[in-house]
Amino acid sequence: MPVRAIGFTRRMLLKSSIGLPISGVVFARPSPPETVALFDGKTLNGWLQIENNATAFSSSGITDPAAFASKLSTGADPVSAFLRSQLREPVKVDLATYVPASPNAKTILSELVRNLNLIVAGRSIYDPARFRGVVLRPETAALVRENPHGQTLARLNKLLLEDAYPSELAPSSSTGWTVKDGAMASTGSGRGVIYTAHDYGRFRLLFTMRHISGNPDHQACVLIFCTRPEAGEIPLDALGGIQFQVPNGGHWDYRPGMNESGGAEFTVVNRTSFDVHDWSRVEIVADAAAGTARMSVAQPVGSRPIEVLRFMNPTAGKTGPIAWQMHNAGLLDEYKDVSIEVDAPAQH
Repeated sequence: MPVRAIGFTRRMLLKSSIGLPISGVVFARPSPPETVALFDGKTLNGWLQIENNATAFSSSGITDPAAFASKLSTGADPVSAFLRSQLREPVKVDLATYVPASPNAKTILSELVRNLNLIVAGRSIYDPARFRGVVLRPETAALVRENPHGQTLARLNKLLLEDAYPSELAPSSSTGWTVKDGAMASTGSGRGVIYTAHDYGRFRLLFTMRHISGNPDHQACVLIFCTRPEAGEIPLDALGGIQFQVPNGGHWDYRPGMNESGGAEFTVVNRTSFDVHDWSRVEIVADAAAGTARMSVAQPVGSRPIEVLRFMNPTAGKTGPIAWQMHNAGLLDEYKDVSIEVDAPAQH
């Protein structure tokens, strides 16, 4: 029996797109992508945390620079003597004449921090005799018993130094996020990220957020196209991702070798002045294969969304975790109603 060619009218095509039969043939409509909740409003299950200051020092973490410099230069205690033997010679010379009011004080502290972080990232500094007179916090004592490696060892080394100099160094935390009133809430403890346990390449991310306060202040930040750290590996700053600042569309490129605000790959579609302290509903549609992402914001929640920011750079696209970033210590942000549609179709 000969097969009769079918000429499709516009009406027939429209019918086919919604799954109605044409000449006995049913054209199935693709099922919509499944929406998955990423936050249950009660726990941080499914998320991982990294606080930069958990494994590295910063100048702001030295609370009494003059006293610390003096101990490192002339202190007779075993920990100070050990650190003195590990410091680079130019650093030791500068510390011996350190004065907080001097023009080069900031540079000296920066060099000291760089040297300390090399020590922290190296072999274990723990020795029972060296730390005999130091009162160890429970977290420090527990890690000593574990004999850790990698990033956990760096955490132990930093804790040991904080315990040895409680008046000179600020205590750090390994976590910076908690659940508060049904929202993922930052504690302002330090620079770092909280990121998804799973990787995503093509997705539609939806969430509600608000910025509470900051000292110093900075916009709330979302990271996409991130690099997941391997077990025991010290992660890239901001996971080497692409940053969208919510809700008003600031941005940054944290890829290795970049660390800049970016150029033509970021396009501000609409210059908005949303109140960062009010709740906003945010949608980010991204495609790692194409290196594209678009962000829309609705404020108040439930109103018509406005497209704020676009990103396009095929070399930047990467399947990886999604993260909320604490740009610096002192920032308080909240996120809730977080969900994702995996393999969501790109919008043009």
